[in-house]
Amino acid sequence: MNYSLKAKLSFSYLLVVILSMLFLSIITNIFLEKHFQKYVKQNQEQKNREIVNVINQHYRDNGQWNIDVMETIGVSALENGLIIKIKDVSGKIIWDATAHNNGMCQRIIEHMAQNSGRRYPYIKGDYTKIPYLVKYQERVVGEVQIGSYGPFYLNDNDLAFINTLNKLLIGVGFLAAVFALVIGGIMAKRLSAPISRVGGAAQMIAKGYFAERITEKSNTKEINQLIITINELAQTLAKQEELRKRLTADVAHELRTPAATLQSHLEAMIDGIWEATPQRLQSCHEEIIRINKMIGDLKKLAQYERDSLVLNKEEFDFFELIKRIINNFEREFLNKKISLELIGQEEMIYGDKDKLSQVIINLLSNALKYTSSAGKVEVSISSSQDKTLQIAIKDNGQGISPEDLPYIFERFYRADKSRNRATGGSGIGLTIVKTIVEAHQGRIEVQSDLQEGSCFIVSLPKQNY
Repeated sequence: MNYSLKAKLSFSYLLVVILSMLFLSIITNIFLEKHFQKYVKQNQEQKNREIVNVINQHYRDNGQWNIDVMETIGVSALENGLIIKIKDVSGKIIWDATAHNNGMCQRIIEHMAQNSGRRYPYIKGDYTKIPYLVKYQERVVGEVQIGSYGPFYLNDNDLAFINTLNKLLIGVGFLAAVFALVIGGIMAKRLSAPISRVGGAAQMIAKGYFAERITEKSNTKEINQLIITINELAQTLAKQEELRKRLTADVAHELRTPAATLQSHLEAMIDGIWEATPQRLQSCHEEIIRINKMIGDLKKLAQYERDSLVLNKEEFDFFELIKRIINNFEREFLNKKISLELIGQEEMIYGDKDKLSQVIINLLSNALKYTSSAGKVEVSISSSQDKTLQIAIKDNGQGISPEDLPYIFERFYRADKSRNRATGGSGIGLTIVKTIVEAHQGRIEVQSDLQEGSCFIVSLPKQNY
C-alpha cells in the first residue's frame, strides 16, 4: 500500500514525538519516584523525631514519667498511623499502643501494607520498629520505639498525592501527543507541498514539457536547493531541445543548399538549357567538395568525441608550431590587409601535435573570417606557475552577441543566421576545437563584445602523461 508523503511525514513526526515523550516520561517517573521515596523517608524520620522531642521535653520539665501525658502523645501518634512503645531505663513499659488498642494497631498496619502494596507491589514490606533514646541531664532514662510498615511509610495523603501526580503526567503526555499530531500535520503539509510540486514538475519534464517552473519557496534549505536544481534542469533541457531542433534545421540547410544547386545545374545541362562548360562543371565540383568537407568534418568530430579517441602525444615546442601555422596563413592575412602578430617564446608541451595544430588552424580561420580589412589579430603564448600553457587569439572583428556567446561551441551553431558564403564553414569548427582541448584535459573560453572583437583563450597542461 502506498502512502502520501504528507501522511508519512505526519506519522514519522508523531512517532518521534511519542517515543520522545515516552522516553521523557520514563526518565521523569524514575526521577520523581526516587525523590518521592526520599521525601517519604525524610518525612517519617521527621515525624519520629518530633514525637521523641516532645517526650524528651516533657521528661526534662518534670524529671519523671507522666503516664497520662505519655498516653496522650501515644494516642495522637496512633491516630497519625504511628505505633509507639515507651519504656524506662529498666525496661518497664510506660505506655504501649498495642496494649492500649491492639485492634486499631492491626488495622493501621494492614492499611499501611495495602497502601505500600498498591504503590510498590514488587517490594516486600514488613512491620519495623525504630528505637530512639530518651535522655535527661546527659543520661539515658528510657527508650521510645516507633513502629510503622515499611520500607516506605505511605499514608492516604501521600498515596493520593503521588497517584494524582502520575495522572497529571499521563494527561500532559496525551495532550502533548495531540498537540504534536496537529503541529506535525501542519509541518508535514509545509514540507510535502513543495516536494509534491517538484514531483509534478519532474513528471512534466519527463513528458517533454520543459516550460514548467516551480515558484514556491520553502524555509528548508535542502528543499530550496531541490527546487533550484529542478528549475535549472528544466531550463537546461529546454535549451538542449532548442539546440536539437536548430541542429536538425541547420544540418538540413547545410546539405540542402549545395544539393539543390547541384540538382538545378545538372538538370539545366541535361535539358540542354545550359552548355556543360568547364566553368559550370567546376561550379558543380566545388559544391561536391563543400558537401564532402562537411561530411569529413562530421566524421572527424565523431571520431574526436568517441571515448576511444587516441592521442599520439609527443614533446614539442608549441611556439614553433604556432609560428609555422602563421606562416601558412600569412598570404591570406596580407590579401585582407589584416595585421597578424605573434607574442611569446619557446614553450615545450606534451601533446598530440597534429590535433593541436587543428585547434590553432580553426581559431585562426575564424579570426581571419570575422575580422574586417585593416583589422588586427594577435596571438600570444605564455605559461603560468602551475605548469599550464595559455594560448590567446585576439581579434578586433565583429565580435559575438551575448545571446550567442553560450552556444558557439555547439555543433552547427553559427551566430551568422544568414549562413552566407562570405563567412562559409559548416559550423562545427569550434566544436572540434573544444573536443580536442578537453581530450588534452584542458579548457577553452571566449571573451567577446559585439563590434569590438573576440578573444579565445586555450589552457593546456604542459605535462600530461
